[in-house]
Amino acid sequence: MTNKKQESEQEQLDEAHYRAWHLARSPHEAISTEYEWSVLRFQQAFERWITQLADITGLAELSYIEIIIMHVIRMQDRPKTAASIARQLNRDDIPNIQYCLRKLVKMDLCQKITESGNKTTAFEVTEKGKQMTDRYAEVRRQILTEQTKNIDRVDEKLREATQMISLLTGLYDEAGRITASYSPFNSDK
Repeated sequence: MTNKKQESEQEQLDEAHYRAWHLARSPHEAISTEYEWSVLRFQQAFERWITQLADITGLAELSYIEIIIMHVIRMQDRPKTAASIARQLNRDDIPNIQYCLRKLVKMDLCQKITESGNKTTAFEVTEKGKQMTDRYAEVRRQILTEQTKNIDRVDEKLREATQMISLLTGLYDEAGRITASYSPFNSDK
């Protein structure tokens, strides 16, 4: 069988799978939609993992986003502003990030830093926060990253996946900007 014929037969089989799905009217749409659904499932598994790991390492009182913000603040052990945290996480809800930061300060996991002559407030992890995030990192290392080493060429695959997701993040952000200029669909007209 030639490659063209095999591809045509495979496309026909795939069509039977996605034909009735409103999000997938072509092979490309089907693959794109399957990718989106896999990202959604991955995000849910990732969030579950993060919160379960936090539970066993003493951070059970924190929500998923608060745990993530703790790790962003700890990144390179340099103070971060709410805006820089938002930028790192590709979020635009700074008030929610500020709420999380107030909670982390109240729990003595991070503290405010205001440089003299600068009106900007940054946050850094406290000693208690460092101990907690160190414990988290150690358990993560034991349970997760030691297992991923068993995947053939894992570092290469992770690097490629990271590049692809970064590229697609830009495309989705651009698509979001484009839709901002569209009028909402009104079925009454």
